[in-house]
Amino acid sequence: MTVDLKSLFATLFSGALALWAGDLAAEGIVGSKHNLSVTGPGPIKSTVEEEICIFCHAPHRARRDVPYLWNRPDSTVNYTTYDSSTLFATPGQPTGGAKLCLSCHDGTVALGAVLTRPAEIPFAGGIRFIPEGPSLLGADLSDDHPISFVYDDSLAAINGELASPSTLTGPVKLDSDGLLQCTACHDPHDDTNAKFLVDPNQFSTLCTTCHLRLDWDISTHAQSAATWNGTPPDPWPHSEFSTVGENGCENCHSPHNAGGHAGLLNYLVEEDNCLTCHNGNVAFSDIESELLKTEAHRVQDFVGIHDPTEDFTTLVTNHVECVDCHNSHRVNGLPASPPRVPGALAGVKGITVSGTQVEEASFSYEVCFKCHADNNVLSFLEISRQILQVNTRFEFDIANPSYHPVEIIGRNPNVPSLLSPYTVNSVIYCTDCHNSDDSPAVGGVGPSGPHGSSYRFLLERNYTTTDFTTESSFAYDLCYKCHDRTSILGNESFTAHDSHITGQQTPCSACHDPHGISSMQGTELNNTHLINFDINIVQPNGAGELRFEDKGILTGECYLTCHGAEHAPGLAAFDYP
Repeated sequence: MTVDLKSLFATLFSGALALWAGDLAAEGIVGSKHNLSVTGPGPIKSTVEEEICIFCHAPHRARRDVPYLWNRPDSTVNYTTYDSSTLFATPGQPTGGAKLCLSCHDGTVALGAVLTRPAEIPFAGGIRFIPEGPSLLGADLSDDHPISFVYDDSLAAINGELASPSTLTGPVKLDSDGLLQCTACHDPHDDTNAKFLVDPNQFSTLCTTCHLRLDWDISTHAQSAATWNGTPPDPWPHSEFSTVGENGCENCHSPHNAGGHAGLLNYLVEEDNCLTCHNGNVAFSDIESELLKTEAHRVQDFVGIHDPTEDFTTLVTNHVECVDCHNSHRVNGLPASPPRVPGALAGVKGITVSGTQVEEASFSYEVCFKCHADNNVLSFLEISRQILQVNTRFEFDIANPSYHPVEIIGRNPNVPSLLSPYTVNSVIYCTDCHNSDDSPAVGGVGPSGPHGSSYRFLLERNYTTTDFTTESSFAYDLCYKCHDRTSILGNESFTAHDSHITGQQTPCSACHDPHGISSMQGTELNNTHLINFDINIVQPNGAGELRFEDKGILTGECYLTCHGAEHAPGLAAFDYP
């Protein structure tokens, strides 16, 4: 019998390496893409080489400077490593097992360049280097999960959301030097879990071995069973899973070849990572369409400005992104009562009533104060007020002579026009007024929240501020949401409401400033009941006076000129709440 020594040696060598590497899965290397021999199942394979392990290992004449009987030369390129403002580790140039993996996957060393063959092993189709595709990482590793860094308890403590390395007793392991390498997630000899993963990543179980994101388990993105309706684009092009919950982290992140390098986001444009699902094709609500309305938080106008470490107590370049209001790792459907943060805003930075930044807002208005208070994106008011103020933190201050009850209950104990369930003890959200015009609050099926609206000021209902407006339920629909129209026009709170609103066609905004009047500018005498005149409609009277004076419960006097009529005691004084 003739013995094929070459084949016998290859068989024995493959078996020895199998024992060395641990028990291989049933298919092992043979049935995986790492089988680059002529028997390989993939399109990238040799036309002549019959040995399987030879592309990485050699039993003799292997390199002495690295373990594993390594049979390949190193790449000589200088790698660009991963970096971000939230990276606490310090990755250097690839070392250990990662450097060995990159001898193929950076695309700079020929696949057939092995030390124990006198010439480069030829590949089908003339392929020499790993071709374009998800397996080609290149020399720019800034779009890949960081590697070759020390992962110890000190790092875990500084980060605050990393598992202690002592807990990594399962498939995910550090190398012998305590470094995180490619082999923490990938086993090059076993493709049982696809992508040579050491553990399946369904429901992000692989990611969450190390990454212990606070409240991730109760988040919507971890639990949702929502599926894609098939309308392009595919929200999960690199996944075999079919629900939001199953995809978990990979709804937004890609561990390799990420479009948005810092943060390893699927897409460079921040909102694309959200809108690929929140366009009505996965999530029920179509946020994407809301952002195209006349008034909107236009996240699509900014790229690369937002940074998760930005400090809103200092000057921040004006921008708005989805993640300024939503923490995708912690967002949930848990309800809350005003002014407490609802689940949709959980885990987001905020600015407190005193102007300090907190890492996690407790109250909904604190999220708004990031951009609408001291660090204000607005530099002017669309209504010219007697008292000008764009800082909403000052407008809602509970020391003010008047304010809408966003932080705490209002100051006026006599508001007969309030509709149930509102009372003088009610507190409201900013989003009770600033909301989608087709949200459930107005009987629609659109998303809740100030994403977009067809009405001015990003309001959920119409609020006309133009002088000489014919009174109607639509003209002041926003006001009539909480204040009974019949009561207002019946003069229950102000004896001349009807004559002003209906008779003189004067809008509510001519006298009332809906946010509030800062105590640094207004007084208890002149600016109760949200009085802050629109000076395009209301001017001084003949004596040069322009003010309101509070005279007690449901009574007051005005000194001004409006629509050519002088107001002053003895001329046109009205009881005013």
